[in-house]
Amino acid sequence: MRYAVLLVALLCGPAFADRQTFPPVDEAADDTSLVAFRDTLLAQVAARDIEAVVASACPDIYLSHGGEGGPAELRANLILDPETLSEEYRDDADATREQYWTDLENTLSQPGYFDEEGEFWMPHQWQITLPASLDPSLAYFVTGQDVSLRQQPIRGAPILGLISHEVVIIRTFQDAAEYQRVLLTDGTQGYMHRDFLWPMTGHRAAIVKSDAGNWQLCTFVSGD
Repeated sequence: MRYAVLLVALLCGPAFADRQTFPPVDEAADDTSLVAFRDTLLAQVAARDIEAVVASACPDIYLSHGGEGGPAELRANLILDPETLSEEYRDDADATREQYWTDLENTLSQPGYFDEEGEFWMPHQWQITLPASLDPSLAYFVTGQDVSLRQQPIRGAPILGLISHEVVIIRTFQDAAEYQRVLLTDGTQGYMHRDFLWPMTGHRAAIVKSDAGNWQLCTFVSGD
């Protein structure tokens, strides 16, 4: 990575660190050819143009931990033929496929950064280094500016503070809940709307320039 920021919180012990904020800076503007490639790719994703998106990928695009990768896997993910799924998941194939497209579009739309090898990664918070003692599945990034931290998990509850671009901890994420209970790195607790919480193990993507000088989508993956 070009640079890494250390979140110096001892969240499992009695002491808590000062809070840190990581405002988004999109370094894509440093290379106009990258901007053009990403804009074109985003238009192809928005149009659900399977072949164009597949053509933009590296020959060894990384898509899953343990998967084979490559354009064939990307095409399969974009199509998601119900017949390739076990019977219990077939009814959800359309929603799952659309979610994959949406996740790809959202990730490519995020501010990003160049790492030490010149690869462009999105979202920008992927460069944050978490403490080794922290389970990364508990860490979430607050994607908004001045997001309300509320006293209770309801809209209109008293506001404890306004949070901008910080890493917070969610010990138990409630899938059905609009508001999630979060822990700030200084020990403050409250509730935040789930729309502003991006898991630190969530989707990220990398665009890499080939030896021939062409930008390609080379990573789109989630997990640790």
